[in-house]
Amino acid sequence: MSSDLGRRHLLQAGAALGGGLVGWSARDLTHDRGAEPADAAPAPAYGGEREPFHGRHQSGIVTPPQAHALVLGLDLRSGVDRAGLARMMRLLSDDVARLSQGRPALADTLGELAVLPARLTATFGFGPRVVAELVPPRHRFDFAELPDFATDRLRPQWGQTDLVVQLCADDPVTLAHTRRVLLRDARVFARVRWTQEGFRRARGAEPAGTTMRNLMGQVDGTVNLSERDRDHDRLLWSDLPGLGGGTFLVLRRIAMDLVDWESLSRSTREHTIGRRLSDGAPLTGGAEHDAPDPHAVDDRGLPVLDRAAHVLRAQPQKPDERFLRRPYNYTRDEADPALAPDGVEAGLLFVAFAADPVAQFVPVQQRLAEQDRLNEWVTTIGSGVWAVPGGCSPEDGDYVGRELLGTPAL
Repeated sequence: MSSDLGRRHLLQAGAALGGGLVGWSARDLTHDRGAEPADAAPAPAYGGEREPFHGRHQSGIVTPPQAHALVLGLDLRSGVDRAGLARMMRLLSDDVARLSQGRPALADTLGELAVLPARLTATFGFGPRVVAELVPPRHRFDFAELPDFATDRLRPQWGQTDLVVQLCADDPVTLAHTRRVLLRDARVFARVRWTQEGFRRARGAEPAGTTMRNLMGQVDGTVNLSERDRDHDRLLWSDLPGLGGGTFLVLRRIAMDLVDWESLSRSTREHTIGRRLSDGAPLTGGAEHDAPDPHAVDDRGLPVLDRAAHVLRAQPQKPDERFLRRPYNYTRDEADPALAPDGVEAGLLFVAFAADPVAQFVPVQQRLAEQDRLNEWVTTIGSGVWAVPGGCSPEDGDYVGRELLGTPAL
């Protein structure tokens, strides 16, 4: 541990020196150009907004979704033990505690990129191997990975990892800089398996609270766990040992066949989903949040909703079959022609949080895999589940995962 602390002190010294030089150079150049003082510039609309990093729960879970997401899948390097993982989490927690508040991380030589946090959040999760091998026995629990679903076509490059880091912000430059900082400090402990980037509408493009639309044009996430729900805390936050204030994160990478989807008639697309394209309302209702009626018939006596319509198959059949959805769209160039005939893979990063994914998420996904009209146009190619520890306090040395790992503050 002393070598890591020595490295940290060295980085701090370098940051102090480098920051002073950069600041002098910027002031000098501005003065030479005769530019207006910095305080004359208009304040940014959203860039200065901050989300708290410290607290009982990690940020980026119940946080209102930001416009951009960047999810990192990391695998620990050979020989990294519990103490090594703890040191890494201490470094990364300190980085995010600073960056999320608009302050450069220690040894951040590009500190100018940190001044606009744009509601930056980071959510850390541990995979099954970490829980089984590095968590002490008193905090260890049976980590039930997701079963194989009949419609899955999973690819190793998007699979389960030892760690996951979900970064979200309203600005992509903030995310890019945060990734650089975190991966710099994680490099000796872990390597990147995959990076998945996602997006929603730009901040301010539509009213806050509007249900996002996926790249098929449909509203996505109408039926969602809300903080107003009586069972919200029970269904979201886990009470497993070491996970106080924590939860589980499910990530599914779902590719969409937009070439064939766009060739369908509007009516066919609406009946496949069971919702109107215009406003997201079920075909049996008048508004988006109306419950679909599986028994409704048209003027000819025929069912309005196909029993295999996505809206019915995804509908909770039991009170516990609910979870918090926080999805993002994605696109990727140079994709597999089998997934993207036009050369651009498009789809959904299905992100969900649940206290018990086996009881809450798996039954819903099994129904979709068994019979869902939408399956003809979507393919799940990546999947994983991670235990998300509770948050951490601002006390010196605390960090995300300390309680679960059973290690002292560093």
